[in-house]
Amino acid sequence: THVGKGLAAIQEELHRMRMATKAQVDNLAIKREVPATPTLRKVDLYEEGNKLPDFLVALRPHTVWEKTPVKLYCTVHGHPRPVVSWFKDGVPVNPLNAPGKYKIEMSFPSIPPSPSQYLYLSTLSSSHFYISISISSLHLQLHLPYSSLILYLTILPRLTQMHPSKLEVTLLERFSVSFGVEGGSISLACSMVVVPDLPNLPPLAHWYRDDHLMKAGPLAEMKVGGGLARLNLPRLAKDDEGLYTLRIYTKEGTTEHSAYLFVQDAVPSVAGAPGAPMSVKVFDINMDFALVSWKPPNTTNEAAVSGYFVDRCEAGSDHWVQCNDTPVKVCKYPVTGLTLGQAVHFRVRAVNSAGISRPSRRSQKVTAADPAESERLQVVNIRGHYDILIRDDDLEGYVTIPGEPTSVHASEVYQAYVVLSWTPPTPRGRARLWYIIEKVSGTEEWTRINTGVKVQSPRYPIFDLLDGKSYQFRVFSANQFGSSEASAPTGPVQKADEHGVPSTPGQVVATRNTKSSVFVQWEASKVPNSLLGYYIDARPAGSKLWQPCNHKPFRHTRFVVHGLVPGETYVFRVQAVNLFGLSAESQESSPIAVEPALATPSSPFGITLLSCNGSSMTLAWKSPKHCGGSHVNAYYVDRRNADKLQWKEVNVSAIKERVYTVEGLTEGNFYEFKVQAGNMAGVGVPSEASKPMKCEAWTMAEPGPAFDLSFSEVRSDSLVILWKAPVYTGASAVTGYLVEMAKKGSSDFTAVNQDAVSHRYLQVGGLEAGETYVFRVRSVNADGVGKASQVSEPILAKALPGTQEIVCGVDEQTGDIFLSLEACEISETSQFVWSKNYKGIGDCPRLSASADGRTSRLTFTSPDKDDLGRYSVVVTDTDGVSASHTLTEDALNTMLELSHAIRNPIVPLKHGLNYEILEKGHVRFWLQATKLSAAASYRFIVNDKEVTSGEGQKISHDAKTGVIQMTVEHFTRANEGTYTVQIHDGKAKNQTSLVLVGDVFKAALTEAEFQRKEHLRKLGPHFSEYLYFTVAEDCTVLLACKVANVKKETKFTWYKEDEEIVLETAPNAMSGSVALPIPQFSRKDQGVYKATLSDDKGKDTSLFEVSGQVFDDIINAIAKIAGTSASELVLQCTPEGIRLQCYMTYYTEEMKTVWKHRDSKIASSEKMRIGGTAEMAWMQICDPSDKEKGQYTIEISDGVNVYARSFDLSGQGGLHSFFHSCIQALCSSIHSFIQSLSLTCTVWGEPTPEVTWFKNEQEVASCEHTKVTFEGGKFASLVITQVTSDDSGKYSINVRNKYGGEFVEITVSVYRHGEPIPEPKLGQPKTAAPRVIPY
Repeated sequence: THVGKGLAAIQEELHRMRMATKAQVDNLAIKREVPATPTLRKVDLYEEGNKLPDFLVALRPHTVWEKTPVKLYCTVHGHPRPVVSWFKDGVPVNPLNAPGKYKIEMSFPSIPPSPSQYLYLSTLSSSHFYISISISSLHLQLHLPYSSLILYLTILPRLTQMHPSKLEVTLLERFSVSFGVEGGSISLACSMVVVPDLPNLPPLAHWYRDDHLMKAGPLAEMKVGGGLARLNLPRLAKDDEGLYTLRIYTKEGTTEHSAYLFVQDAVPSVAGAPGAPMSVKVFDINMDFALVSWKPPNTTNEAAVSGYFVDRCEAGSDHWVQCNDTPVKVCKYPVTGLTLGQAVHFRVRAVNSAGISRPSRRSQKVTAADPAESERLQVVNIRGHYDILIRDDDLEGYVTIPGEPTSVHASEVYQAYVVLSWTPPTPRGRARLWYIIEKVSGTEEWTRINTGVKVQSPRYPIFDLLDGKSYQFRVFSANQFGSSEASAPTGPVQKADEHGVPSTPGQVVATRNTKSSVFVQWEASKVPNSLLGYYIDARPAGSKLWQPCNHKPFRHTRFVVHGLVPGETYVFRVQAVNLFGLSAESQESSPIAVEPALATPSSPFGITLLSCNGSSMTLAWKSPKHCGGSHVNAYYVDRRNADKLQWKEVNVSAIKERVYTVEGLTEGNFYEFKVQAGNMAGVGVPSEASKPMKCEAWTMAEPGPAFDLSFSEVRSDSLVILWKAPVYTGASAVTGYLVEMAKKGSSDFTAVNQDAVSHRYLQVGGLEAGETYVFRVRSVNADGVGKASQVSEPILAKALPGTQEIVCGVDEQTGDIFLSLEACEISETSQFVWSKNYKGIGDCPRLSASADGRTSRLTFTSPDKDDLGRYSVVVTDTDGVSASHTLTEDALNTMLELSHAIRNPIVPLKHGLNYEILEKGHVRFWLQATKLSAAASYRFIVNDKEVTSGEGQKISHDAKTGVIQMTVEHFTRANEGTYTVQIHDGKAKNQTSLVLVGDVFKAALTEAEFQRKEHLRKLGPHFSEYLYFTVAEDCTVLLACKVANVKKETKFTWYKEDEEIVLETAPNAMSGSVALPIPQFSRKDQGVYKATLSDDKGKDTSLFEVSGQVFDDIINAIAKIAGTSASELVLQCTPEGIRLQCYMTYYTEEMKTVWKHRDSKIASSEKMRIGGTAEMAWMQICDPSDKEKGQYTIEISDGVNVYARSFDLSGQGGLHSFFHSCIQALCSSIHSFIQSLSLTCTVWGEPTPEVTWFKNEQEVASCEHTKVTFEGGKFASLVITQVTSDDSGKYSINVRNKYGGEFVEITVSVYRHGEPIPEPKLGQPKTAAPRVIPY
C-alpha cells in the first residue's frame, strides 16, 4: 500500500541519519583520545625504581611456509623483573603439552643488573601465518587468520629475591591410580624434597585434569607446603574422572606426575536405574533462554536410557523445579521461562524402564542476561580523564517502531524440538522489545506459535511439530508502539535427528600392561557424528556380567584399564558416545590374562658377604623385585678391585642359585660386586655395586650372619619372618637364632625373642597396623652371638587386599582331606610353594600338591598323626601372597570321620522305618530318604525273608520325595516280627529296621482291627460324630450328633435308659445333624441316652451317659450362661421379712451357688432361707434386725470363673445409722362393697423416719375412706374402707430421715366378682407384685 511504502521510506531515511551521526561521533572521539605518537625514550639500565612492565621491542609479523620453524622475539622492560607468559588463542602456551613443538627462552644481561629481558618463542612446526601487531602497556597481541597470540606481562611484589621456579624440587611418594565413588571424597598427594626449603616460598604447583588447569574452589581444595602437594576432592562426581597431573615449576624446568582417577556410579535409588549423567554445561544464555547439554551415562547391565529430565533451581536455594514434563531423548535441551537477572543452576537425571537415576552434579551458576547488551555500548574517553558511555539506541534517533529481525534460521534441529534463532532488529525502538513467531506448512495460513508468551530472547524452542512435515517460520519484532514487518521466512525445516548415534567402533585389541591393568586400543568410529568419546566395558571370561571400565567418555582410541584382578582373564568391548546416546557394542576382544608385559627382570639387590677364607668370598643376594613376566633362570656376577674402574665377569655360565663363591681373590684386597638377573627376555640391568668388601679369612668363633631374610603371611598385626642358616658356622654348630626389629627410619632395634629359637622362622605378633618395620637376625652357637644379618627390606604391617586364609576340608567326591588356598592375585609365572613347618615338602609321598588357576590344593594321601603340624604356602611372583594353617589332632580326627563317611557313603534318611494304620485296617510300613536317584534299589525283609510286591502287600517308592513304602492289606497275628529295608543308591547304601512284637504289635493289631470295623460301619448309615452335648443361650441342653451316608428311608430313634423318646417333631437325619433338647436341665435328667440309625444298608448306635463328670460339665456350662446373664440383687419385701432376688436365664439347685454375708458363707436356716425358681435365685431374711445389716453377695461358679452380684444393707453416712423400709401388702378377699384393704409397712431407722403415702403420685390424706397410721415409730399402714374399682391404682410409700429416704410402690387392681383375674407377672425387680382384689 502507499502508506506502507511511505513508512518504509521514512524508516530507511532515519537509519541513514543514525549511521551518519554515529560515524561523526566516532571520529570526534578518536581525535580526542589518541595523542601524538610518543617517541622511544632511552632506558636507563641503572635505574633501580619500580616500573610497570613494558615492551621495548615488540613482536613483529611473520609469514612462513607450513611446517617451517619460526621464532617470535620481543624485549620487555620492568622492575622488579616481570613474569612473562605466552598465550595462543587465550590458552597458555606450554611446551610440555606438545613436546618438541614450542621452545621458550629468556636472556638476561648479567652485568650490570638490568630490568630488561629478551624473550623469544620458537615454533618448530607452524602453519601459514599473517600477523598484525597491537601494542598496549600490558600486553602484545598478534592476530592470525585462525588464532591469536598474546604475551602478558605482570609484576610480582618484592617479597624475596628468589622466585618459586628457581627451587629444586624432587618428587618422592606419588599418588597412584585411584578409585572413588560418587558422593565420596578422595585426596591425591605427592611428597617432595624442596631445596632450599623456605617456609614463605612454597613451590609453584599446578594441578591439571585431562590437561586442563584446575582452579581451587569448594570442589577442589589445593594445598602446597610442608614437603607435600595435595589435591582434595570432597564431593566426588563422575565429572571428576580423568587423568590428573601435578606439575611443579623447578630450576631445571618442570617436574610432574600423572595418574588416572576413576569415579564409579553410586548405588542407584532404584535397582536397575541408570547412572547419573555428567558434564552439565549451559551456553547460549539469553534473557529468558538457555541451552543445557550433558554427557550420557554408561549402561552395561542396566536397561538402555530412554530419556532425561532437566531440573533447575535458583542460586542459593535447594528447591529444584523440573523443566520438561516428558523425558528428552537427546543430550541437549532448551530451557525457557528464565527471568532477566536470575541466577540459576541446572542438573540432569536419566530415565530407563527401571526408574530414574541419581541427579548429576549441578552446573556452574549462570545468570539470565542480554548477551548483545555490551555490543550496543560504546565508551569514549575525553582527554584521558572522562569516559562517556553511549548506547546504540541513543544514536538511532527518535524511532519507536522496531525493525524486522534478520537471519532467522533453525540453529538446533532434533526429533524432539527445533530451536529458532535470529539477529535482533536495528533499530530496536525506544521501548522494551519482544518477538512474535509464526509458522506455516505447505499452502496453509501462517499461524502464531507463542500465543500468550512474550519472547524476549532471539531464541525460541518449538516442541509440537508433526513428524514428516516441513515448516517455514518468520519472526516479528514488537514493542508498545507497534510491530515490525515480518522477517524473511526460513527455508523448509523438518524435525529429525539428522545424524543419530555414532557408528560402531572397529576392532578391539587388548595387550598386557601390568599385573593389574590391560592396554586396550580400537579403531575409531568411521561416522563420529559429533563424537563425545568412548565407553570401555570388561567382563571376566566365562561371565555374562559386564563391568564399566570408565564412567566418563574417553576421547582417544586407546585406554589403560586399571583395577583388574591379577591373573584373571578378561574380554573387552567399546561403545562410541555422542549427544544422541551410545552406539552399538563393538565386537569383543580376544580373551587376555592380566599379566605384566614381558620384559627383562629388575636388578637384584642386597649383596651380602657370607664367608671368606682369604682366597674366596661367598656372596648372597636377593632376587629381583620384578621378574619381567617370566621366571628368572640365570644370574651373572661381576667383580672389580675397589680402586679400579674396570669390571670383570666372574661366571660365564649362568648361576641358578642366589649364593655363589667367588674364587681366585687376593687376600687383603677390597672388592666390589654387582649381579645381573636374566630371564627369557634377556639379561636385566645390573644391581648397584656392593660396598667394598675386604678379602680376609674369617677366624672368629661366633657364627657368621644369617641371610636371605624374607616375609610371609603379612597381616595388620603379625607376620612370619624366615631366613637361611649362616654359611660360616664358627667354632661350633649353630644352636639358635635371635630376631630383632625396629620401626623404619629408627636404629633402635629391640629383641623379638628373648630365648633363641632352633628353627629358621618366627611369627612376630603385636605389630601396629599400617606401621613399617625392618628386621635382622643373629645366629647363636656355644661361643656366643654372631654377626647380625643385613637389615631386611622395610615391610608394611598390612594385609594385601582380598587376602584369604588356608581352608581345611574334605573332598565331597573322593573323601580326600586337603588344604586349599585361593590367591588374591597371581601372575603367569606364579607358583604355589607348600611347606610344612616352613620346610619345603618336596616329593613327599604323603602329600600331593596341585593348582587350578588361582587355587592350589595340598592333598593328604594317608593322613595320620604324623601329618600334624603347621602348613604354609607362598605364591611366587606376587606382592607376598601367602598363608598358613595349623593342623591339630582334633581337626584331623573330625575330618577322618567325614572322609570315612564320604568314602563309605550311606543313603541319608529323614525318617527311619515306621508304620501307620490306614482307614481300612491296612498297615503301611514306610521310610523317607533325604535324596534318592532314579537308579536307587531296595528290598523289604520280614523275619529274614525277602518280601516282594504281590497279593496281600504292595511295595512302591517315590524318588522325588524319597519315600519307600509297603502296604499290608490283611494285618493279622502272622505279621508279628522284625521288618527291615535295605537301600542301594550308587555307591551309597543304608539299612533300617523295625521290631513289631509283644505289646507294640498287640496295639497295632487292635488299632488295625478297629479301623477295619470302622470301615465296614461306614459302608452303611453311621455316626460321623458320636453324641455330645451343647448348651443353648436359653440354657437348654442339647444332645447332638452328626450322621452320614443316610437316605430318606433311614430311621433315627432316641432312647433314655432303653426307653424310646418320642418327640413332637421326628428327627431329620437327612440334615446331617440331629439334636435332642432337654429344657430346664436338672438331676432328674441323668441317665444313659442312646441314638440309633438303621436302614437296609446297616445299623449304627451311639451312647451318651449323663452322670458323674459329664453331669457336672453340663451344670457348669449352664452356670456359665446363667452367671453371665445374672441381674443385680433386688430387694423384695415379703410378709416374712426381706427377700434378696437374683434374676437369670435359668436357675437350678444343682448349680454351684453360694450366698455370703459380710464375706461369710450363709447356710440355709429358719432365719435365712435359701431357694430359687427357674428364673431366679433368692435368699429370705425373716424378721430382719440390726444384726442383718451389711453386704450380701451371691456367687455362681462354672468350675472356672465365679460370677458375683452384691447388695448393701449397711448404714449410711459413716454414723452407723440405718434406714430401710419394707411393705407388707395384705389383701382380704371380701366379696362385697364393704370390703377393706390394708397396706402395711414395717419401718425402722435412726432417727425415726417420716412416712408419706401416695396414690398415683398424689399424697393420700387420712380420712374415713383412707386411714393413715404410724404406730410405735415402726408400723405404718394405710387402710382403705369400702373398696371400689375407683380405688385401683399405683400406691407408694416414701420414708425419709436426715440420712436419706426410700420409695416403694405397688399396684392395686380391683375387679368385679366373676371377672377373670390375670396371672401375676414375675420378674419385676423394683416393684412389689400387684394385689388383685375381686369384688
